[in-house]
Amino acid sequence: MSALADEIARFDRLGATWWDPNGPMRPLHVTNALRQAYLLACMTSHFGRADTSLAGLRILDVGCGGGLLSEPLALRGAQVVGIDASPGNLAAAQRHAAASGAVVDYRLGELETVLRSDERFDVVLALEVAEHVADPKAFIEEVARRVAPGGLLLASTIDRSWKSYLLAIVAAEYVLRVLPRGTHQWHRFVKPAEMLAAATGAGLQRIDLRGMRYLPVLHRASWCSDTSVNYLATFARPHN
Repeated sequence: MSALADEIARFDRLGATWWDPNGPMRPLHVTNALRQAYLLACMTSHFGRADTSLAGLRILDVGCGGGLLSEPLALRGAQVVGIDASPGNLAAAQRHAAASGAVVDYRLGELETVLRSDERFDVVLALEVAEHVADPKAFIEEVARRVAPGGLLLASTIDRSWKSYLLAIVAAEYVLRVLPRGTHQWHRFVKPAEMLAAATGAGLQRIDLRGMRYLPVLHRASWCSDTSVNYLATFARPHN
């Protein structure tokens, strides 16, 4: 099992709150708006699209949660497969998709078991999930393996630094309480160099690395050059 039982149970308890922009998932709603704009620009450029239609692209959203990103991508025409190990998360995602009319192939379980061995995708998303699995290196290698030739991997997580401990755990969970206590475990955070080694070892090339700054009091997110807390790495698989 790559997903940890305690992590699954915790997300099950939060399942009903995914689509509440003022609830426990508020930081995700704020950061999702920023990341969605970047993802659309990245995919549009990489695949030579004249607009932001994603028709014809096959996208895998690993650790899709309540579908905050899977759903809008599907509404833009992409064929989206959303995977999550939490029944509560998937139930929330399926309910919301049914109400919005979005068609998403949601699958409950582990990446290794719910995908066929030969399934590959134009875009693989692993956003805020590597820090919740038992073996981040093996996880990154597996998601990288799912990228088709010419495709993209976009992965975001938290650096294992003293700064991330102070800001992502002490401040966010205990002082400001913008995240539920226990959301993050510092020893599970992934350094950018560790992600780079795992992804390039699986045959990908990094094309972008950027930090993300989140201001919890103002609930605002922006890109920055500092990757010592939150960061997003983009990789591509060569065509040959």
